[in-house]
Amino acid sequence: MMIVNLTQHPATPEQTTAGVVDLPAIQRAALAAALTVDTLPTRQEVIGRCEHIALLAVHNGLGGDGDDPHPAQAMIGGAPWMMRALEDALVNQGIGPVYAFSVRQSTEYTLPDGTVQKINGFRHVGFVQA
Repeated sequence: MMIVNLTQHPATPEQTTAGVVDLPAIQRAALAAALTVDTLPTRQEVIGRCEHIALLAVHNGLGGDGDDPHPAQAMIGGAPWMMRALEDALVNQGIGPVYAFSVRQSTEYTLPDGTVQKINGFRHVGFVQA
């Protein structure tokens, strides 16, 4: 099952293993432009941007000769005020919106001088249905 990545960030290796696919460069640039809002948007602007993003998921550039595979799901994330409209736009295109779920992992290392360095990271665990 293909899960198209509609976030600002490339999929992690764990997410790729779970079926997440990044959009090709041209579509990723269009996605980033649609997700980047620099002025206070109207509700209609938010809806329009989300409808555009949902169409990027459908016409994802991942197929040959324009025969793009229809993703079953889309991994989304970003501005909370945009996610509901994006969920709705995706559902209208027959795509199930999901959110990545990660757990924080901390590792501490004692350095040669006796100080301790702590490194935080996140490990992908699965998806939460919207």
